Amino acid sequence: MERLTKQLQIFVLLVAAYHPVFGAYTDSVSNVNTVYITALRQCISTNLLTSTKRWEGIQEITGNNDHPLITTAMKLCGLPGDKGYPWCAACMAEIHDNANIPAPHSSRVVNWFKQNVVWKREWGEKYFTVQPGMVGAIYYNRLGRYGHIVLIIGEDNNNYYTLEGNTNSAGSREGQGFYKKIRSKKSIAAIADYCLNGKNFIKQYNNLLQKTMR
Repeated sequence: MERLTKQLQIFVLLVAAYHPVFGAYTDSVSNVNTVYITALRQCISTNLLTSTKRWEGIQEITGNNDHPLITTAMKLCGLPGDKGYPWCAACMAEIHDNANIPAPHSSRVVNWFKQNVVWKREWGEKYFTVQPGMVGAIYYNRLGRYGHIVLIIGEDNNNYYTLEGNTNSAGSREGQGFYKKIRSKKSIAAIADYCLNGKNFIKQYNNLLQKTMR
């Protein structure tokens, strides 16, 4: 019964946080004012989306994963900037870092979905509204893992509107530029949120949300 009570409390917390009808609400589990959390997250995600503007129009110079900004992103992830490594996750690291948002300094997509995960396909239905600034993973059967990362900036009933690096007009994970894309919601296998990093809140947000969704 205690576990069920906690699950219901976190569900109410999330509804209050994302539903415009609810006013100031402080949940009894974490004592976190969700109106403040919502406003804080919106501010952080706005900074994050502003940070992406430096990547608009970025294209590899010779088609070998090469560009000064790509090199900067690779070095941030601890890799040489001249070895032609894929850079979809590295550019996300640079974008978050430039916005002063704690996030993995990693060029490996899988490392972005080991923490701050708010949803995975195997959990079933989402019980929250996907917000701009969350990152999504695309799973590739031939790789047996997440192989591409996208930054979600909006949605409609069937799709997410995204910003992505190392892709192309066809949506490849091995493209040559930074693009706005439209991805079907069915193509996204996991979602993580690095715009909420309050030390106490994010721990409860992750742990209790996962329990609620299972």
